[in-house]
Amino acid sequence: MEIVKIATIRNDFTDRFGVPRQSGIAREMTSRIVFEKKYRNPDALRGIAGFSHLWLLWEFDRIPRDTEFRPTVRPPKLGGNTRVGVFATRSPYRPNPLGLSVVKLVRTEQTPEGPVLVVSGADLMDGTPIYDIKPYIPYADCVTDAVGGFADEHANDRISVVLAERVREDAATLGKDETWLTNLVVVLSSDPRPAYQNDAARQYGMRYDDCEVAFSVSDTELFVTSIRRADET
Repeated sequence: MEIVKIATIRNDFTDRFGVPRQSGIAREMTSRIVFEKKYRNPDALRGIAGFSHLWLLWEFDRIPRDTEFRPTVRPPKLGGNTRVGVFATRSPYRPNPLGLSVVKLVRTEQTPEGPVLVVSGADLMDGTPIYDIKPYIPYADCVTDAVGGFADEHANDRISVVLAERVREDAATLGKDETWLTNLVVVLSSDPRPAYQNDAARQYGMRYDDCEVAFSVSDTELFVTSIRRADET
């Protein structure tokens, strides 16, 4: 079986560290799905506006491929030390590096690059290849009595995000508006650190859009200390 890339996603997640761990966590974050030339025929999207959400089938293309099968992995949310079966996780380290995400369809735009889908809630890095798009069908795809295993224990994990006084000034100097800052706060509120990292004295750095974001984390809050252009770090 051979699969081909039909589109590429474009957004502000320019580094693996900080990308939401599941789709729908950063609900207001928008991404653009740009189709390959072969698939830019508007007829391919006829009727898609009638659906509120879409399934994306995509590739973990920034993950090194293993030559050997790993039957178990260590999910970050379990502290990085507990091993569970790879097929009981959504780990990117899989026999086939395929991801599956539900996103909200915000609108369709006609652009010089053909029709573009604007979606929200994606958990894909900028530049990720997309192999298929299917409509989300609530009566078939929504299982109301489903159980999420160990993932349910962390479904509502959030941390309060506080911006240093200078951060808003830095953002304005860099041409970033309040919407950009709000989206950054949403991303950080899910705490991008692995669960086993809990050092209040440690300074973390995260690439977001074209900026480097520095922050520290205590038990109760994540404190953003600075924002600067990534090429200035």
